Amino acid sequence: MGRVTEATRIRTVRVREGRLYAGRRGDHVAVEEPLDIRLNGQQLSLTMRTPGHDVELIHGFLHGEGLIAHREDIREARYCDGAVIDDGTGFAQNTYNVMDFTTSRPQLLPLAGRNFSAGSACGVCGAESIDAVRKRSRFVLEHDWQVDPRTILAAARGLDRQQAVFARTGGVHAAALVDLTGELLVVREDVGRHNAVDKVIGWALLEDRLPLRDCFLLVSSRASFEIAQKACMAGIPLLACVSAASSLAVETAEEFGQTLIGFTRTAEDGDGRMNVYTHPERLDLAAAEG
Repeated sequence: MGRVTEATRIRTVRVREGRLYAGRRGDHVAVEEPLDIRLNGQQLSLTMRTPGHDVELIHGFLHGEGLIAHREDIREARYCDGAVIDDGTGFAQNTYNVMDFTTSRPQLLPLAGRNFSAGSACGVCGAESIDAVRKRSRFVLEHDWQVDPRTILAAARGLDRQQAVFARTGGVHAAALVDLTGELLVVREDVGRHNAVDKVIGWALLEDRLPLRDCFLLVSSRASFEIAQKACMAGIPLLACVSAASSLAVETAEEFGQTLIGFTRTAEDGDGRMNVYTHPERLDLAAAEG
């Protein structure tokens, strides 16, 4: 396993109401570092991420791009010898920021003309339209279950309590896979919201859980196109986000039959609320009224 540093401590000057407040004090900031993703020795993508769970991240990314379908499609995953020289020592030190994945099927190479570079704020990675998702998706989203909205709200409260890096830094997003009883199966954090989603879907792929027919995806951020896309690719029928949804996320969810929920929050008085953008039939509203 590589080095994992999710947060680092720095010194800050704090100002309150225009005045210096208590001098310099320590603070934690989320770590953001590049990850150079290589497929069969050839560079595929460069993304900015919070170190940790890199193997899950890349499995989820490759699955979302339609390049792999099963964990067996990857024969080997390893950190490359991309190294820096330690100051004054002369010893090479691995940066753990370059990973090469070797496929077990005939060699997969980056798609010509596609731009896979992504920052921590945008994970579209060159996908140009909903049609591109339709061509790559292997799953039809399930319609044979309902979930009590209170279960989703309780999961959102549970996600708040499991965001350890956010509690220290205030600077990362979180994603969770939740079963229909409200149990959080896995939680991952990252400076990139799409990276957090890739990590939980990569975890599910490595656990042979795809398609995720009986789960919903919960994210602490807004729901953008790339998150709806990744959820559809993994067979997730319901996506709930703490913030708003973008217009293209709504169009994607509507097209694929996915339930998309925004502003999934519990007020200070304990009253929960949410906005259902698409396919409300998966919510058991009668149970919520009972």
